[in-house]
Amino acid sequence: MRKYISRIAVLLVILSMVLAACGPGQPEEVGGFQIPNVEKGKFNVAMVLIGPHDDGGWSQAHYEGLLYVEENVDNVHGAYIENVPEGADSEQVFRALARKGFDLIIGTSFGYMDPMESVAEEYPDLMFIHLTGIKSNTKNFGNLMGAMEDMKYLAGMLAGARAKADGNPKLGYMATFPIPEEIRLGNSIALGMKKTCPECTMDVRWINTWHDPIIEKEAAASLFDAGAQVVFTGADTPAVADVAQEKGKWGVTYDWYGSCKVDACLTAPYWVWGPEYARITKGIIEGTYIPGWDYFDAETGALGLYGFMEGQELTPGVQDLDPAVIAEVEDILAQMLAGDFDRFDVFSGPIYDNQGNLVVPEGEALEQVDLDAFPEYGLDCKYCMKWWADGITAELPE
Repeated sequence: MRKYISRIAVLLVILSMVLAACGPGQPEEVGGFQIPNVEKGKFNVAMVLIGPHDDGGWSQAHYEGLLYVEENVDNVHGAYIENVPEGADSEQVFRALARKGFDLIIGTSFGYMDPMESVAEEYPDLMFIHLTGIKSNTKNFGNLMGAMEDMKYLAGMLAGARAKADGNPKLGYMATFPIPEEIRLGNSIALGMKKTCPECTMDVRWINTWHDPIIEKEAAASLFDAGAQVVFTGADTPAVADVAQEKGKWGVTYDWYGSCKVDACLTAPYWVWGPEYARITKGIIEGTYIPGWDYFDAETGALGLYGFMEGQELTPGVQDLDPAVIAEVEDILAQMLAGDFDRFDVFSGPIYDNQGNLVVPEGEALEQVDLDAFPEYGLDCKYCMKWWADGITAELPE
């Protein structure tokens, strides 16, 4: 009888250990990713990154935004998972984080949109925020993005002036995927370029990745070798400026203020996610935040142009430009930061496409749905962002 009782006790101990191992407070691995734990008694925020948290670009800017939230919002615990591919892998990660009990889950890439939407339906009491996409259920699944076209437009002005001063009116744009975000940012560069260099043109290379330092370097080199004097990137690393340094030309990096670290970096349009993430987190905690289509502009302080923000110095490639151009960029930037010039001013008519067609007439401007959509998305956009602006020599892929 004693042996029988002892065996039951052993089985009970083993069972309790198994159950404990499956609990929300224990380490868990899903699809090769270590799922972090929540901290009891705190508001738990989890961030899913497409690249490494120290990539020198997009993911690092978001990671620093998460740190800002921990430091500036009371009783918040933050955690992150990096290098998560878009698609099915991300859905597993989002679901695992939801099972753990994270109160707010942030997905930082376009291809996370549909997987996050599915998981949000399963966990209606948790909040999910998706970056760069177009979907929201206005309940617990929201969309967040900012008007980076503001800063790309100003960077386009600087790049046009630089190419003109160098006697080589050719720019390049290393684009990631053919989605509205990348097209509107390319178009904003071209509109700024034409403002300071009417004779300038811009070539495009599609790389079909957000983060691949080798592919980014190869594409940048291809654009420089094809004749570009200044090359922009839509990807995550500072590779374009490193290649520019080798070629004796100019690169415009992206996403993170620290990406503009070599002399050949002309400038960097960058994000400051911390205050926006803190605003959203506080609103969720207080019960006042309603998820939807949250699209911020420059007056929030969440956008920057390297070399022109408070405490920064002009880069070597900007210092010797026409003082009138520098003054104009500073003036428009001041208007943006004051809320007097926004993304709709960037995309105000008349605007012609690269086939010579008038796509936005005088006196009209794009609306938000135009910036976000292709016609086949089924949204009611009038000037849907499926065209290249005048000066861009490439064609859009089918």
